[in-house]
Amino acid sequence: MRYPRKTTKVLLLTLLSFAAISCKNAKEDEPAEPMSNEMHQQDNQGQNGSKTNENQEVAMTLENYLAIKDALVKDDQEAAAEAGSKLAKELEEFDKEEYSSTEQQELTDIIEDAKEHAEHISESPIAHQREHFDILSKDMIDMIAITGTNRKLFQAYCPMYNDNKGAQWLSSEEEIQNPYMGTKMPGCGKVQKEL
Repeated sequence: MRYPRKTTKVLLLTLLSFAAISCKNAKEDEPAEPMSNEMHQQDNQGQNGSKTNENQEVAMTLENYLAIKDALVKDDQEAAAEAGSKLAKELEEFDKEEYSSTEQQELTDIIEDAKEHAEHISESPIAHQREHFDILSKDMIDMIAITGTNRKLFQAYCPMYNDNKGAQWLSSEEEIQNPYMGTKMPGCGKVQKEL
């Protein structure tokens, strides 16, 4: 009968040890004290203030890009040229200061390339505008991946453009309005994803 008493004592000591250890660590698991309201307000102002300005600038760039897209959907070379000129100017003035140094370098490369294509769109016939719009669209997709946007956008794809090599574009509507095929095949393509 002594054997069960030893087992009971060992079990009891083991349980007491676990209880003591868990009580000792209980203070470490307590939640941190909440920040004061002043601290929250400061954080929110710092984050939201720069984000709002950033999004306004991105929004203007997107507006000009989408104006090119809409003009190409309608086969309107003059409207595409005008929007291309506005986009080139907007890209020239794009402020990258709010971004990290790595993002600034990436944005510089993207913006230089996009500006060149916007300038070509502003002075080219419609077939050439569409060629540059293809590359401009890739630049805009890359740019939005860095800057983000508050705007709902759709990344669409036309499999038939450029001898069936295909091309992407951004749209503010889910309904396909193809800038590469224009009025010949405005519904050609599909939405790849929502951004």
